[in-house]
Amino acid sequence: MFTPTLISSTSDDLFLPVTLGPYELSNRIVMAPLTRSRARAGDVPGPLAAEYYRQRASAGLIVAEATQISPQGKGYAYTPGIYDAAQVAGWRRVTEAVHEAGGRIFLQLWHVGRISHPSLQPGGALPVAPSAIQPKGNAYTESGFQPFVTPRALGLNELPGIVEQYRKAAMYAREASFDGVEIHAANGYLIDQFLRDGSNSRTDAYGGPVENRCRLLIEVVTAVVGVWGANRVGVRLSPLSPANDIADSDPQALFTYAVEQLNHFHLLYLHVIEGVTGGSRTVERGFDLQILRRLFNGLYIGNNGYDRALAIEARRAGLLDLVAFGKLYISNPDLVERLREDAPLAPLDPDTLYGGGAKGYTDYPFLRPLH
Repeated sequence: MFTPTLISSTSDDLFLPVTLGPYELSNRIVMAPLTRSRARAGDVPGPLAAEYYRQRASAGLIVAEATQISPQGKGYAYTPGIYDAAQVAGWRRVTEAVHEAGGRIFLQLWHVGRISHPSLQPGGALPVAPSAIQPKGNAYTESGFQPFVTPRALGLNELPGIVEQYRKAAMYAREASFDGVEIHAANGYLIDQFLRDGSNSRTDAYGGPVENRCRLLIEVVTAVVGVWGANRVGVRLSPLSPANDIADSDPQALFTYAVEQLNHFHLLYLHVIEGVTGGSRTVERGFDLQILRRLFNGLYIGNNGYDRALAIEARRAGLLDLVAFGKLYISNPDLVERLREDAPLAPLDPDTLYGGGAKGYTDYPFLRPLH
């Protein structure tokens, strides 16, 4: 169990080096995973992706955008994969660019589950999920937004295959020279769907009590740690977020148990979305996320709505070890430098968030020329 340490207000360390497992990071600032939908044919990240991440390599750690572990795991148009040789080669160009610029980069492993559409699935198949419960909302497809459909419930005999997809993706991430991986168990995607009783109505060993609903998460972590070792693996959770129509009747009990189980692995970090994904940091019936921070035996990354003042305040109070910034990193490739100097931040162009080319991707300004 971890006890936060108060940081002296006269010795802010947000911009100072920090040890993360086997790595010495240049600062405590993390670039959060950000879907930009710019992969090329075959879900391959292209040269623009290498430049995009290279520009942002001054982050202490980059967590690359959510990346599907299989064709079945895809839920958005033009997102990258990590399940074949061409994708590995594309990602290797990215990691080489980041490493040459002095940065560190992890890959986020992703299976969207029901948050997909038949037009994005192999052979036009139904998306898969723990249970055949249709989520509210729309899928981003190559022909625009289309309503989510009722997914197909995964058979008990299919679940070892899902775990194997994660294991193989973890191996491919090693081949692509990432520094580690983050397991995406947040934001209403497949693992989160198994965790929550609002999307998991199974009556077998993967449904019902929290011990069963956490089973897939633990099996995936076991497989990925078997590839990477625990000191290069993190997990992302979003205990209070309703993203992608996800809900649970008792999130405090669920996520307390989940973190207790994760502690058996001695993972590198826990990456927590604090509040509603991309929204309020507090929600009704929310519980104190510092319970998870204190309980977890690794490093804690706080995410959601942080600005410079809030990040510094959180470090001073010992509420987090590292702080993740999302949208600010889209329009501010040199965000660390801007935050350090309290310089103005460049505004975001919302029309270029998803899809397209260099515009709104690699053409945002720097305070100083990048060498």
